[in-house]
Amino acid sequence: MKKISITLLAVVLLSSCVSKKKYVALETENGQLKSELTKTKVEKEDLEAKFTAIQARVDQYNKKINSLTEENEAKLVQADGTVISENTKKNMRETLKKVPPAYFVNVKTLKDSMNLAVSYNLKNSMDTSTLEDDEDISININETVVMISISDKMLFNSASYKVSDKANNILQKIADVINSEPSVEVMVEGHTDSKSIHTSKIEDNWDLSVLRATSVVRKLQEDYNVAPEKLIASGRSFYHPLAENNDTKENRAINRRTRIVILPNIDKFFALMASNEQ
Repeated sequence: MKKISITLLAVVLLSSCVSKKKYVALETENGQLKSELTKTKVEKEDLEAKFTAIQARVDQYNKKINSLTEENEAKLVQADGTVISENTKKNMRETLKKVPPAYFVNVKTLKDSMNLAVSYNLKNSMDTSTLEDDEDISININETVVMISISDKMLFNSASYKVSDKANNILQKIADVINSEPSVEVMVEGHTDSKSIHTSKIEDNWDLSVLRATSVVRKLQEDYNVAPEKLIASGRSFYHPLAENNDTKENRAINRRTRIVILPNIDKFFALMASNEQ
């Protein structure tokens, strides 16, 4: 009997010991879970704060975008490879209403219409007839571009890049045309013949063509008050001849020229047209 009691006591003690270990393990696990829960709450609050900040930025961008109603009306559109603004397109339509129907015969695209609108206005606002008073001056209007070609002998002495006083009359007339139209840019191109040149001041034909173009640009700016931001100086050497360079003396004289190219700025042009109508 005594032996049995001792055995039962051992079993009870052993059971008590196992239960305590389980309890401690459960307490430890519970503590870990509470710690992970706290960590998760902190992470959640951090993520919520970040989300709130991001949402605030999105709302700010949306507010900014929605406030650009007027700018959206001037958004760019593209058609036929030509990019213009909606406002420009609107002004262009107003200009085209004034163009005689006969001008529309070859108009097929948006670009054709744009060229027609600018060309028609240029031809009506720029009286170039007074410039065609010498065989050494030729004028062509191709779509929106006005090209005035002046022979070498009217502008410079041989192998020189100093503008001659003989050019004063023609440059004054050209300056008047340029200054009458705020929406244009002007490229002055120097062209030489193929006869090589090398002096203490001129390196070669490239150099001469650039120096001549720069001299004309400088004279237009300084003597005739053409805005410098409108002007571009370009040298072409002898690589764009009108006639065979090595053929005759007369042909080489034809190739020695300065070409003044008047280029309308499309957006400025239609903005000007709109302001003139107000």
